[in-house]
Amino acid sequence: MVKWLPAEKRRAERHERLVMGSRFDLLSLFTTLALLSTTTTTVLSDVVLSKVDRRIDLTSQIVRVTSTLKVENAGPGPVSEILLTFPEVQAKDLAYLTAALNEGKGKVRNSGSSLPINVVNPEGMPPSLTFHSISLPKALAEGDVLTIDVLAVFTHALRPFPEEITQADIQLVLFQDTAHYLSPYAVNVQSLTVRLPKARIETYTKLENTNVHGSDIKYGPYQNLPPFSYAPVAVHFETNQPFAVAQELVREIEISHWGNVQVTEHYNIVHGGAKSKGEFSRLDFQARPHLRGASAFKNLVAKLPPRAHSIYYRDEIGNISTSNVWGDPKKTELLIEPRYPLFGGWRTTFTIGYGLPLQDFLFESKGKRFINFSFGSPINDLVIDNIIVKVVLPEGSNDIFTSTPFPAKQGKETKISHLDVVGRPVVVLEKTNVVPEHNQYFQVYYRFNSLSMLREPFMLISGFFFIFVACIVYMHVDMSISKTSASYLAKMQWDEVRATIQQVQSVINQCLYTHEKLEASLRDLSRTGDVQACKTARKTADSLLKEYSKELKPLLSFLQSSPQATQILPKVEELVAKERELQERLIAKHSTIVDCYEKKIGGRELENRVASQQQKVVVLKQEVEDLLDYIEEI
Repeated sequence: MVKWLPAEKRRAERHERLVMGSRFDLLSLFTTLALLSTTTTTVLSDVVLSKVDRRIDLTSQIVRVTSTLKVENAGPGPVSEILLTFPEVQAKDLAYLTAALNEGKGKVRNSGSSLPINVVNPEGMPPSLTFHSISLPKALAEGDVLTIDVLAVFTHALRPFPEEITQADIQLVLFQDTAHYLSPYAVNVQSLTVRLPKARIETYTKLENTNVHGSDIKYGPYQNLPPFSYAPVAVHFETNQPFAVAQELVREIEISHWGNVQVTEHYNIVHGGAKSKGEFSRLDFQARPHLRGASAFKNLVAKLPPRAHSIYYRDEIGNISTSNVWGDPKKTELLIEPRYPLFGGWRTTFTIGYGLPLQDFLFESKGKRFINFSFGSPINDLVIDNIIVKVVLPEGSNDIFTSTPFPAKQGKETKISHLDVVGRPVVVLEKTNVVPEHNQYFQVYYRFNSLSMLREPFMLISGFFFIFVACIVYMHVDMSISKTSASYLAKMQWDEVRATIQQVQSVINQCLYTHEKLEASLRDLSRTGDVQACKTARKTADSLLKEYSKELKPLLSFLQSSPQATQILPKVEELVAKERELQERLIAKHSTIVDCYEKKIGGRELENRVASQQQKVVVLKQEVEDLLDYIEEI
């Protein structure tokens, strides 16, 4: 049956239906276990778990199950391995599993006493169960007793229930397990403690010997449990802990033998809790963040190695200033605050980077160098769906070997950076379903010739040396073309042609200026009626135009005789001809207007006499200007 804490009966019944409905995905498993409990093989029955103490920590999004197993060999033969059993629904979320010998109270445990664990497939077992074998350091003889501590860490084991909430709602999650320790061995005595983040519990399964003490739910003790005994339990409770999930994390660790380790981490983070629905009000969130955004998280804390320096935090937009750093001789902490609070289903991407002193992480052993660095993320309680760690070694490194404390996919790449010739070797490690317990040290061994460190300085010195030598040679060597060569003579002839064309253009422009003065005299005539002044202007213009015509003749003769001017000569001759025709039209127009003023003819009759001449003058002016532009471009 299910017990609820004081609340409205209707609300409690609704939660009970939800929790009971969520158990159906375990029914098929428990049916299988009921059959297995009567068909356990005799080999497994040799081992008895005389006492099992299980503790489930639900205070964060990562579920940690610590089990203390007191193992006794009740059979005649020695036992060299112990089997751990996980249902398929839990095995897919199992991220980390370790076992160590418990030497008893008051004794210091050896950190190197972790026991080897491998996945096995015992005969006659259903595929809905996953078995792990713990290899004992010494076979357990008949009647011997051994105590083992087992830590199992699960991700995505807390299911948001309901799956969508508003900004004002609290976040409720559902956890399912069995109150009895699932094992192929008989259990004499066992107990279970479930620790929650808060004392607020919506609903929980009540079995025999169930007690609630604050935020702890205790089941048991239970005695004389057969193999594969089970008792399904579900806990529906409130938690507003950050459900920060890195869907992908790429860590690049670049080694420089000049004394620095540069670490760059690219995060793609999503809030893995109950998805947010409805509108978001920043005003409500800032005014009452504990009520209008209890399920959101505003910041993350990264514990960086001591002596970290040159720390930065940025995203696609640029640098993010809402971060703080503080440290002591043992650690450096970076407070990461995104540009906006993250509610369920919301995501953000950012990059953090920092430098570290090389002497803290680079060592030598048996003639080889090795880098000793942590694998996981420095961010607290972060679940990583997929992590890629890239170790960039100096160019010229060889005989590379990688040692990791747990299985990880390995690969190699090459990175081209500044002043590289063949590129730097990159060791790539990839792993899925990573938790803080994976933040252990791994080693990358390699050989590197110290003389290779001089390659880049030598390249820089050589490059600057050749630049200076080239400048000196350029300043002291005569690079001009020989004056007797055909190309030099052709260049000189073309320069003469260009100079002559420029003189022609200058003379034509002077002619056009004279035309403007001649037309200005006609405008003055229409305004003052002074015919004599207009005639004087005409005589002056005639004199200037004759001089310009004389200047053009030798210039045209030179162009006609030069082979370099063959292509441009037709345009120059056309320009001169058009200008002369324009002269004639202007002089005819001037004579007609002066004659009409002397005969006192004006008005429309005067306009009719000069209309045709004026049209031709406008057309000729445009043609002359176009030819000047064309010659100027050439």
